Amino acid sequence: MATTEKIVLFHSPQTRSTSTLGLLEELGAPYELRVINMKAGEQREPAFLAVNPLGKVPAVLHGDALVTEQAALVIYLADLFPEAGLAPAVADPLRGPYLRWIVFYAACFEPAIIDRALKRDPGTRAMSPYGDFDSTVGALVAQLARGPYICGDRFTAADVLWGTALTWITGFGLVEPVPVIARYVERWKQRPSVARVAAIDAKLLSASG
Repeated sequence: MATTEKIVLFHSPQTRSTSTLGLLEELGAPYELRVINMKAGEQREPAFLAVNPLGKVPAVLHGDALVTEQAALVIYLADLFPEAGLAPAVADPLRGPYLRWIVFYAACFEPAIIDRALKRDPGTRAMSPYGDFDSTVGALVAQLARGPYICGDRFTAADVLWGTALTWITGFGLVEPVPVIARYVERWKQRPSVARVAAIDAKLLSASG
């Protein structure tokens, strides 16, 4: 059964919290937005630092549980709404690969992208959490070539994370939109949740001036 506790999402438009908002929309979950105006510096105010000392969104308050970090939120929220079918069950053989690709995004792919964007030396392969940029992107491309979604034929909550991220990353030219990535991004952009989130963010940005 779905949770009866209120889900509160701390969100700022067009930031990493967009993927969490998209997941809530995909899940059909009831939620309340608490908008953080990052241009006004609200993420550095004591009230929000009590939520996340790093001053980052997304964050979710669910009853007494306070959860941060994109990857954790994908796992937490998708498991909270099993009826939506976006999270393979623990006994499902797809559960391991599903968790792998969620954590791969946070532990390997995003650090590789940030290092490349900042022209920062990641250090030796032995020290780098992802090894090297080309191997990291190559692993993603090889996985996407196996099926329409990150876990093959089945759309999961992991695709909300990857679809949102790759839309931005390819848009900024940080990863070459090779055909398999371009097709994946276009497939993601056709989902109704993407248009709904874009409309929500546009309204919030308009209201904030």
